Amino acid sequence: MRELKDLDWKNLGFIYRPCDWRYVAEYKEGKWQEGHMSDDPEVRINECAGILQYCQECFEGLKAYETVNGDIVCFRPDLNAERMYNTAKYLCMPPFPKDKFLEVLEETVKANIGYVPPYGSGASLYIRPYMFASGPVIGVKPSDEYIFRMIVMPVGPYYKGGAKPVAIMVSDFDRAAPKGSGHVKAGLNYAMSMHAHEEAASRGYADNLFLDPAERKYVEESGGANFYFITEDKKTLVTPKSDSILPSITRRSIVYVAEHMLGLKVEERKVEFAELENFSECGMCGTAAVISPVGVINDHGRDIVFGKGLEEAGPVTKKLYDTLTGIQLGTVEAPEGWIYKIA
Repeated sequence: MRELKDLDWKNLGFIYRPCDWRYVAEYKEGKWQEGHMSDDPEVRINECAGILQYCQECFEGLKAYETVNGDIVCFRPDLNAERMYNTAKYLCMPPFPKDKFLEVLEETVKANIGYVPPYGSGASLYIRPYMFASGPVIGVKPSDEYIFRMIVMPVGPYYKGGAKPVAIMVSDFDRAAPKGSGHVKAGLNYAMSMHAHEEAASRGYADNLFLDPAERKYVEESGGANFYFITEDKKTLVTPKSDSILPSITRRSIVYVAEHMLGLKVEERKVEFAELENFSECGMCGTAAVISPVGVINDHGRDIVFGKGLEEAGPVTKKLYDTLTGIQLGTVEAPEGWIYKIA
């Protein structure tokens, strides 16, 4: 039996809470140095570090869970390792080795095992690997030095209501530029979405729906999640396809679950905004919220309502959510390779 920390597991909130240990590694002299576990939550860098001057940074997000049989597991972390590797390459940063990523993940979670919320609490251990330019630069160029850190924290649901429908609004801003960095998980993308998010929040909406930056005709994604839609006959799941949205691991998993476990037809294609009134369900999907049903999309004062609106999630969304969370928690048999056992 592991010894749990004395926390109010059912009321954690989705906030930063420092844990005992985090992993730290430095890139110097053309190679990654030997990393180590640290009990220091503070980061010390040069005043002219590349992250401060030119925002050279990338990150990932994944979770660890306690399953119904007491195992501590992660959900498809190999895909996080791959996505972070690809993001780093795009941003001219030295990629952190994918096999080392998984080793560090296991070491960091085990070092903080008492912070993994107990099964049935509705909480999880959020894991944030990130890398940034630490070497000083003043000319516009990649840094020569970087720091990779992996931190963890116990969190509650991303949205306080859990898997209850939310209302979002169509944004007049663009999330990413055509042929820009929208397809990688870089901090700069999220910084650029904050103005739009605060505007939505000030109007009482949970998030934005961003349209494609070239024609503003097609659905892209929200500020931090991909979209999916369910047709009126409940037989087809449709998810937007675009080169400027982040390839969500949760979305890829939902697509598999829909097709191979729930018997739905799946379409990955461009989705015109004008089509939305023809769908019966809409959802946002990502690591933090898993699935957040969308009941209403406000388009400049006109509401597009899905199913019963904000009353409850649609039947297909409920099945997707229950199946995916069941896989993560060990109550539903997982496809091969999806669950990474840590302890």
